[in-house]
Amino acid sequence: MEELTAKLVDWIRYQVEGAGSEGAVLGLSGGIDSAVVAVLCKKALPQNTLGVILPCHSDPADMADGQALAKKFEIKTTTVVLDTTYDSILAAISLPEPSDQKPEKLALANLKPRLRMTTLYYIANRLNYMVVGTSNKSELTVGYYTKYGDGGSDIIPMGNLTKSQVKELAIYLGVPRQIIDKPPSAGLWPGQTDETEMGFTYVDLDRYIACGEGDEAICKQIEAMVRASAHKRKPAPIPPF
Repeated sequence: MEELTAKLVDWIRYQVEGAGSEGAVLGLSGGIDSAVVAVLCKKALPQNTLGVILPCHSDPADMADGQALAKKFEIKTTTVVLDTTYDSILAAISLPEPSDQKPEKLALANLKPRLRMTTLYYIANRLNYMVVGTSNKSELTVGYYTKYGDGGSDIIPMGNLTKSQVKELAIYLGVPRQIIDKPPSAGLWPGQTDETEMGFTYVDLDRYIACGEGDEAICKQIEAMVRASAHKRKPAPIPPF
């Protein structure tokens, strides 16, 4: 873990300096992924790392965890409450009622990370910082992120680390235990958890990524998610003429 940390810290610094940027900005959600990335950025850019707390009808406990992480590692933060912005956008859009409520629920949920992405890029542009993504290899593999939302960033330091590896790194870095042990959640709606929504655990997913093995039904489910989310991992198609 010591060697991995050193490599990631050097890589972040190299990416930011190579782009002619002055620092790093990231969303501080109160979860394990953003906590690890925040600590790595702080080590890479001690004076120029900014964590942005972006509640949008969110669980107050998540904000408290983000603030606790920032306090422990002396990470500068700013808070942008997006509740009113979210409500205003919905009020301004007039559409017919959907026949199926599932797409409606997903659309409402995805608006939150897209507003957060927009806010982060505004701050990054103002400060000449880079937006640092907090996705990990497990999420990227199955497309468990919002396109042009939390999937929108300049660099993704943990893009080659599975969720299990992120947890190991969090323990090594000294991330508060309440953040490490809480059920992973994107905070899209009350009580939402990643594993419930995906239908399998990160342990199952990480095992599949590592060796292609696992329960047959779960493997098929993972493979279906990989196929369905392929568009998220590619640039938008352009016609060849």
